[in-house]
Amino acid sequence: MNALGFVGFGKMAYAIAKGVVNSSYLNNDKIFAYDINKEFLDIKTKELKINSCHDIKELMNKSDAILIATKPFVVNEVINEIAPYADNKLIISILAGIPIKRYEDSLVNSRIIRVMPNTPAMVNEGMSVICRGSKAQDSDTDFVYKMFLNLGKAICLDETLINAVTAVSGSGPAFYYYIIDKIAQAGEYLGLPKDVSLELSAQTALGAAKMIMETKTAPNDLIKAVTTPNGTTAEGNKVLIESDIEKVLFETVNKTCQRAIELGK
Repeated sequence: MNALGFVGFGKMAYAIAKGVVNSSYLNNDKIFAYDINKEFLDIKTKELKINSCHDIKELMNKSDAILIATKPFVVNEVINEIAPYADNKLIISILAGIPIKRYEDSLVNSRIIRVMPNTPAMVNEGMSVICRGSKAQDSDTDFVYKMFLNLGKAICLDETLINAVTAVSGSGPAFYYYIIDKIAQAGEYLGLPKDVSLELSAQTALGAAKMIMETKTAPNDLIKAVTTPNGTTAEGNKVLIESDIEKVLFETVNKTCQRAIELGK
């Protein structure tokens, strides 16, 4: 691809553009952005030294690949706006709940790829899942896959799994933030300074995640490795096991998935 354009330039689009710029995946002068919030757009495009566009037509005419990063509820309006200029373009959507078919029904001469990224992409620790449309080519998938690798990790899956992906990794950071915060609050209650307790909790979560990723060890085996019989960890684990936390976490992910399904109808 010679040029990439962003329709919508909020926090996630900015994170993606920043990853592309910092990795030199594309030259700055080959990246374009359009957003209805002109003030934010001007600030962020100047910061990244990329091009801001005044309207959709300008952006579409200057870009080979278009990344749609607006709110899902305006997707029909966005599709209608880009349709006159979308022939033979690669359209990349990161909108939760919006199926590839929604784009392919209207943009019949475009190639569609759907991506579910997550917010840790902002610190290059994102998890992105890529789904290929019926007309997308191998070169399209390769372009998108390599682009999102600059933001963390990326995998390709069939779109039938995307709602589960949304629930586990797309929305997942919010659930982990909640758990990290509650553990930190417990530490604060026990006498730790607030900032210290939060750092302890967050770094421990980061380290635990890296242990799983880098050692490829099953979580249950890692639990056993850190748990001494009748010790401190065993006492804490007993509380978790005897609570409803397993049911609560399952319902959290399940309800999120169901909402993603509803958004796609």
